[in-house]
Amino acid sequence: MTTAIYPGSFDPITNGHLDIIERASKLFDRVVVAVLSNPAKSSLFTPEERVGLIERSVVGLPHVTADLFAGLLVDYCYRHDASVIIRGIRAVSDFEYEFQMALMNRRLRDEVETLFMMPQELYTYLSSRLVKEVFSLGGSVRGLVPDFVLEALTQKYPSRPNLEWVD
Repeated sequence: MTTAIYPGSFDPITNGHLDIIERASKLFDRVVVAVLSNPAKSSLFTPEERVGLIERSVVGLPHVTADLFAGLLVDYCYRHDASVIIRGIRAVSDFEYEFQMALMNRRLRDEVETLFMMPQELYTYLSSRLVKEVFSLGGSVRGLVPDFVLEALTQKYPSRPNLEWVD
């Protein structure tokens, strides 16, 4: 049984993340979406809220779970008997950073492989940071996140300008 870990902040989860999760779930027996819990990093959603949003997003994928982690990712992989790390790559700029991380992870635990996956073209520009920024300024992110994530964003930004146009 092959377990893959898909780590990230997922603040919030986007349809680009979900695209990678769905495709990874067809490649591996088990996929754990691991939410980094880093108190030093400022996030819109708490780690527990992010896990909850992910769990709602993957309800139709029986071999996908969400979990929190802190510390070294390769140690988390070891504790969960995972041999694969999944990383999403949208652009060349992502690759340079992810390549360095993959090499360091290999140095720390050479039994763990990193698999780079690209989202559908539709989502190559999409990031959680961009979703938060556009939404907070009144723009529409409908179709870029699940509807319940859109509702959660609305609760986090109750006084945002409402400049959304009708889709």
